[in-house]
Amino acid sequence: MKTHKHLYNKVWDFENLLAASKLAQRGKRREPDVYAFNADLEKKLLRLQEALRSRTWTPGKYRDFYVYEPKKRLVSAAPYEDRVVHHALCRVLEPVWETMFIFDSYACRLGKGTHAAADRYTEFSRKAKYVLKCDISKYFEHVDHGILLEEIGRYVKDDGIAWLVKSILVSNNARPAATAGKGIPIGNLTSQFFANVYLNRFDHWVKEDVRHRFYIRYVDDFVILADDKTVLHETFREIEVKLADIGLTIHPRKRSVFPVSEGCDFMGYRIWPEHRRLRPKTGYHSRRKLVRLATRYREGEIPLDRVKASVAAWIGHVKHADTWGLRKAVFGQLRFAKPSSNFQRLTSNLRIGTGHNGAIVSCGAVVGTTTTTTTGAPTATTTTRTTITTTTGFG
Repeated sequence: MKTHKHLYNKVWDFENLLAASKLAQRGKRREPDVYAFNADLEKKLLRLQEALRSRTWTPGKYRDFYVYEPKKRLVSAAPYEDRVVHHALCRVLEPVWETMFIFDSYACRLGKGTHAAADRYTEFSRKAKYVLKCDISKYFEHVDHGILLEEIGRYVKDDGIAWLVKSILVSNNARPAATAGKGIPIGNLTSQFFANVYLNRFDHWVKEDVRHRFYIRYVDDFVILADDKTVLHETFREIEVKLADIGLTIHPRKRSVFPVSEGCDFMGYRIWPEHRRLRPKTGYHSRRKLVRLATRYREGEIPLDRVKASVAAWIGHVKHADTWGLRKAVFGQLRFAKPSSNFQRLTSNLRIGTGHNGAIVSCGAVVGTTTTTTTGAPTATTTTRTTITTTTGFG
């Protein structure tokens, strides 16, 4: 087992902190705390560097809020300076663990997102008859700090790294919903990385000791596929014992063994061996989000670029399933009205609908904005060609 030493100096290296700040601000450059940090970037980074070097850095206060889709969850947002530290730490530790993670561990890894996991499930479902699907109950809340620190310490022999990881973990204990010595906040980059580290030995146990080839895990969701359902039931009983050793349990209502031909809810899709569809709840929540987007645009809260980016992101997700009819229905009904002005009051509408050959088209008046988004043929896994043309007048 290879161990790594002298990594902490790399964390507070100025070039690493600068790169971390660029990663932390992606998509958030207009936020007040990010803008304030960037206004005096070099001075702020030098001060942060000294605090990390001398180990006097202390995490700031989290901003807690709830999200309700797909279910109610408490999300904790760290201050921007803390997010820079998180990125700096992960930039050093991720390469160490990347070589140790199994291939089919997904989330918070390059090229290992939801679509890659869904594609991998499709591949496996064509090679096996049954699937065991499990969801770990309240995973982030039950991560044991002592076990996590021990796991990191097995491979990284560095007091500085241990101090920084512990500082980040302990900062979670100050939150009202936290249990002392347990829990990592949903929302931190470090939490996503720590979640993979915590279950890394479990992943290897499934693949190498229990010897299941068709195993996929995405954070707290995992599936195992096999031709014999009796074997899967036996494996489940072994899994319960193994997870109990690290303080985790399977959700009592989210465990089942069934034929792959029935379709499996995984990564926001319902996946069959030969096709996939968007889960009904996912489609419903997507419609609601797009309606809210149209409302915010109409009220002048967000610019057109934000609308186009959000719409493109939604298309980028749903195009990985058989959703051609859904896309035509959604964009045939939505109407985006630009904020009124004296000059544009009569020509301020942006409508997204379906045009020739089923193209998704957004049209404005001559003085407004015209956007055309063309998508390809409706297949389960085909790549969608997207073309965006923008003509801006006096608006």
